[in-house]
Amino acid sequence: MNVTFAATRPATTPVLALPVAKGAVATLAPEGLDDAARAILTAAAAGQRFKGEAGTVAEAYVASGRVLLLGVGEGDDASYERAGGAMTARLLTSGVTAVAADLSGTSAIAAARFAAGTAQRAWRYDVYRTKLADEAKPTLADVTIVGAPEETDAAWAGRDAVTQGLALTKTLVTLPPNILYPESFVELVSKEVEGLGLEITVLDEAAMAELGMGALLGVSQGSRREARLLALRWNGAGEGDPALALVGKGVTFDTGGISIKPAAGMEDMKWDMGGAGAVAGAMKTLALRKARANVIGVMGLVENMPDGNAQRPGDVVTSMSGQTIEVINTDAEGRLVLCDCVTWVQRTHKVKTIVDLATLTGAMIISLGNEQGGLFANDDGLADQLLAASKASGDALWRFPMGPAYDKLIDSAIADMKNVGPRGGGSITAAQFIKRFVDEGVNWAHLDIAGMVWSEKDGPTWGKGATGYGVRLLDQFVASNFEG
Repeated sequence: MNVTFAATRPATTPVLALPVAKGAVATLAPEGLDDAARAILTAAAAGQRFKGEAGTVAEAYVASGRVLLLGVGEGDDASYERAGGAMTARLLTSGVTAVAADLSGTSAIAAARFAAGTAQRAWRYDVYRTKLADEAKPTLADVTIVGAPEETDAAWAGRDAVTQGLALTKTLVTLPPNILYPESFVELVSKEVEGLGLEITVLDEAAMAELGMGALLGVSQGSRREARLLALRWNGAGEGDPALALVGKGVTFDTGGISIKPAAGMEDMKWDMGGAGAVAGAMKTLALRKARANVIGVMGLVENMPDGNAQRPGDVVTSMSGQTIEVINTDAEGRLVLCDCVTWVQRTHKVKTIVDLATLTGAMIISLGNEQGGLFANDDGLADQLLAASKASGDALWRFPMGPAYDKLIDSAIADMKNVGPRGGGSITAAQFIKRFVDEGVNWAHLDIAGMVWSEKDGPTWGKGATGYGVRLLDQFVASNFEG
């Protein structure tokens, strides 16, 4: 979709969109519309029970053409983003090719977020649709935003970077597992970030074996697809070690291994790499907007399959840290991937803060449904920073407890630990497992995003499917806490 900013509405644009604050329909007075047009819009709003609430839409035809009323609620920046998404959702496959949105009087940030909402909601992946009906094909191609302040260009540059990062994440999460596997994940992401200034490191299985990454490789050993570790490093603050490491679980397909999952719904496990997808999208965003921070994104990429060489329940593996793990359940594989990635980034870069993201536990969906991600942390200050970024970005988080009582639930009788605890508190014991691999003095947070990377219904800025969850959150977190 092509988003442009202009001083006046193009004469040939067939549709005009107008933001309306909650309760402000009666005072609607858009420039260029006469009293008769305003009367029609007011009546249409009443007939469609439109009151200006964020994300709602009403429409009418006046003498000059079609007009959409877009609810912006209390008029905060996030509501403008929702309004942009709602406009695109209404027009995307309507046959309309262009729309002008009059944002006169809004702030630069509000206008930029409106533009972001329109572009983000337009994302689709139709590559494998060979018989899509004409009326189901996207037609909306051009959005012109009229009357925005001059400063909007700078604000839009940052939001556009987020939008492009989200597109990468959504693509990765959407791709089928016969197309996206560890090697192809590396190839696709490397191509997407080419020329952006990111330093790329790739480890194959031989390199990881030499480093002693037995936990990650144990997950991969049942698959014909070789595992990979992908690292993207951004030095936006100059030379020096990264101040922050983002670590993502990248299980490109998860059968559960020998502890195999039920057949019903197993196709959803193509998005078990959602944490790695979010890290890739966030790193692209930071590079595109030239973030003034040193950040490294690490993605552990494996496929968890149940062949004759697969890891067995009862096996003991040795992690890169030297700690041993009794594998009780091969479907608790994500933490085995993450623990070696966490050790690797601590040994190769002197990071002081680590945030990992993973579609880690079904228990998280039982706890929070598909409304919020779970937050676990060893530092209250870091947790507060992430919660603030969550509120500002719209990627919701809820903090969970941790502590010694939960930690002892993963003690093993024959190894340093086991990879699962009892049924109760499953998301917490998973976090306690990862925490055992975090060095003293390193601030660490774990985000369990199992319920957030895929949606069975349309959202404010996404259609049914991949949501891109985590990209906005991480970008906001970096901007608020790691850039001068």
